[in-house]
Amino acid sequence: MLDEMLVPRYGQAALSDLLPAVLAALGEPGHSMGLPPVRAAAVLLIDGLGHELLRQYAADAPFLAGLPDSGPLTVGFPSTTPISLASLGTGMPPGAHGMLGLSFRIGDRLLDTLKWTPLGGSTDLRDELVPEEVQPSATALERAQAAGIEVTVVSKKEFGGSGLTRAVLRGGRYRGTYALGDLAAGVISAVTGPGRRLCYGYHADLDGLGHLHGPGTLPWRMQLAQVDRLASLIAEHLPTDTVLVITGDHGMVSADLTFDVDTHDDLQRDVLLVGGDPRARHVYTRDGAVDEVLATWRAVLGENAWVVSGEEAVANGWFGPVAVPMRSRIGDVVVAARGGTKIIRPGAEPFISWMNGQHGSLTSAEQLVPLLVVHGG
Repeated sequence: MLDEMLVPRYGQAALSDLLPAVLAALGEPGHSMGLPPVRAAAVLLIDGLGHELLRQYAADAPFLAGLPDSGPLTVGFPSTTPISLASLGTGMPPGAHGMLGLSFRIGDRLLDTLKWTPLGGSTDLRDELVPEEVQPSATALERAQAAGIEVTVVSKKEFGGSGLTRAVLRGGRYRGTYALGDLAAGVISAVTGPGRRLCYGYHADLDGLGHLHGPGTLPWRMQLAQVDRLASLIAEHLPTDTVLVITGDHGMVSADLTFDVDTHDDLQRDVLLVGGDPRARHVYTRDGAVDEVLATWRAVLGENAWVVSGEEAVANGWFGPVAVPMRSRIGDVVVAARGGTKIIRPGAEPFISWMNGQHGSLTSAEQLVPLLVVHGG
């Protein structure tokens, strides 16, 4: 049975609503989404922790599964890490912050948002495509810092100063980590001490093993157990006037029905660029060819994907309200995969193309993430 579409609930129960709610709990204006007033708050984002996966494998994560879920939240479209981190970090939906795909068009080329290079290339574009200009809005972390809140980001050391970090998580002090121990210690230290404090902590490895082995496999389940212990350790050491909020940036599905754009003549016809990722594609067409490309992609993919024009995707709220400067980053045709489908580009994306574990689309398995709240003391 093919999936039903779940359009993100921007402004109601979306990942982009979370940090504004946390700031409200810290005393700033806004809606707190039911979070109590606190002196300090930590947001722990576990990459790949989907709501449905956590429920299905609750036995492997008894601490997390035993917490009341104040969500679930929808993450936004595409349901992929750079977009979700941007939505969390800025407190805005994708159409506003403009980080609209794993890769998307700027000018006449595709920007790889994880590496901050041209897609398939190795040239560092941070000087040419300045991250603070690609995503120019103030982040929620910068707004917190301006309000006098002590802000700390605790994440992998190699992510400090990256294009993506500068674009969407700038603000406050960056504390680089190497393993679970210093991630836990970094979060605990960041919220301990006088005054208002906000910490954002990030764990990447559950997503990595989901991509490599598949969600629900034994390696993935063993990593989920490690994540569960990580969250439990942080919770054990929370100061009494602190809240820990645990969420994810997307879920994940197994995908083995493959459409290869690089070898499919019909999918290449009148197409200039293909961005996004295997579950969420931006297709940029030659002038005047949108209707033909739309019809062709619909015919080839059939019921295995939702294939719409960029205008239709915007009108139907897939990206939330779209700022005028960001509109050109959205494909002329936008594709969201269904079932176990992936639309690959092995030439430009050799690593992610062969992976079984994928995410990015509008299914509930990919869109929904938990909203777990732990009170210190």
